Amino acid sequence: MLVTVGIPVYNGEDYISNAIESILEQSYPNFELIIIDDGSTDKSLEIAKSYKDPRVKVFSDGKNKRLPARLNQIIDLASGAFIMRMDADDFCSENRIEKLLEEFYRNPDLDVVFSRICSITNSGSINGIHGKIRTYPIKLRDTIKGNTGLPHASLMARKEWYLRNKYNEKNRLC
Repeated sequence: MLVTVGIPVYNGEDYISNAIESILEQSYPNFELIIIDDGSTDKSLEIAKSYKDPRVKVFSDGKNKRLPARLNQIIDLASGAFIMRMDADDFCSENRIEKLLEEFYRNPDLDVVFSRICSITNSGSINGIHGKIRTYPIKLRDTIKGNTGLPHASLMARKEWYLRNKYNEKNRLC
């Protein structure tokens, strides 16, 4: 099963290599990595293009359209049955894709899964663990208030779900 991993990047030259390498080192090999440059003025695009792995696909139109537009672009470009997103300053454990897919296989009625995240400072010290363990549905009022406790950049969802739930491009972030 092909998984699309999407990374939007804007001026992430200090971090993007770690993000890309953490995906290329995944235990689950059947993925495509879509990197969308959002008009970076640093070396982000150059760094992304330096990876010669055929699973890495880099897109840039030189414009700064902001995060929601770039996330929608990833959805439109995705070939995978599942889409996993992360930010350019994230990196993930070597079995992230595998573990998230296992949840879908165990629970075929799920459309979306999240993982918890470990926040790390620039100096490498652990800042905390974020994300709540949930085994029950999230209520609409919690979603509206932003009280889900689910780290957005740890999301993996079926492509059909993403197509039904695109990002509002009028929002500044997500």
